[in-house]
Amino acid sequence: MTAFFALATSLLWGLADFGGGLLTRRMPALTVVVVSQSVAAAVLGVIVVATGGWSEAGPRLWFAFAAGLVGPVAMLSFYKALALGPMGVISPLASLGVAVPISVGLVLGERPALLQVAGIAVAVTGVVLAGGPRLGGAAVQRRAIGLTLVAALGFGAVFALIAEASTTVTGLFLALFVQRVTNVAAGGAALYASARRGGPVLPEAGFPWGSLPALGFVGLADVAANGTYCVAAQHGPVTVAAVLASLYPVVTALAARGFLSERLRAVQATGAGLALVGTLLLATG
Repeated sequence: MTAFFALATSLLWGLADFGGGLLTRRMPALTVVVVSQSVAAAVLGVIVVATGGWSEAGPRLWFAFAAGLVGPVAMLSFYKALALGPMGVISPLASLGVAVPISVGLVLGERPALLQVAGIAVAVTGVVLAGGPRLGGAAVQRRAIGLTLVAALGFGAVFALIAEASTTVTGLFLALFVQRVTNVAAGGAALYASARRGGPVLPEAGFPWGSLPALGFVGLADVAANGTYCVAAQHGPVTVAAVLASLYPVVTALAARGFLSERLRAVQATGAGLALVGTLLLATG
C-alpha cells in the first residue's frame, strides 16, 4: 500500500509540475500559485462539508497550517528558478528535498532494511539523473541555484509536515483544506505586496480564462498528491514513502517527451531506469 500511494504521489506531482511550468510561461508564477490553490481550496471545502470533516479539528491541524505557509514559498521559488535556469539543472536539484523527510524518519527511529537502503540510494540517483543534469554549457545564475535549494528545502518540509497532519480520512480532507486556505492566504498576500511594488499580476492581455481548467488541474493534482502521500506515510516507513514519492521528475520528463516531443537524453533514460530499479528494491524490501 505504501508503494502504491507513494508512486501515485509521484505521478500527480509530476503532472502538476509539468502543467505549472507551462502556465508560468504565460502568466506570473504567483498568480499561477494563487489561482490553482484557490480552485483546490474550493473543491476541498465542499468535500469537508459533505464528509463532516470539521469534527476532526484538533492540534494536528497546526502541521497543516505550517505546511500551508511553507508550500507557496517552495512553489514560487521553484517556478521562478525554472524561469531563470535550465530545467535540466533545476529539476534534479529540487528533488534533493527528499533528504528532509528521510532525515525526519531516521530521527524518529525508522531503520530501513539493507535492501531498502540500497533502493533509496539507487532511486535518488535515478531521480537526479532523470532530471537531465547538464554538466556543461552556460553557467547557471546563482540566484536560480539559491531559489532551487529554497524550493527543495520547502518541498521536503511539506513532505514531513503533511504526514503528521491527520490520522483519519476525514481528518485528512480537513488538513488538506486548511493547508490550501493557508496557501491561498499567504500567496495572496505576497501577490498583493508584489502588485503594490509594481510587479505583474496578470498577462498584458488580461486573465487567460482559457487556462482556468489547466490551473484547476494543477491545483487539484497537487492537493491529491499531498493526500496520497499522507496515506503512504501512515501505512509504511516515511523513508520509503518519501523516496518513492520523489520520483516525480521522471514523470515530468516523460510528460515533456509525450506532450512537447522533447527527446530524453541518454542520462535521463539511464536515470529513469535506475529509478525503476530503486522502486522495485524499495517495494520488495
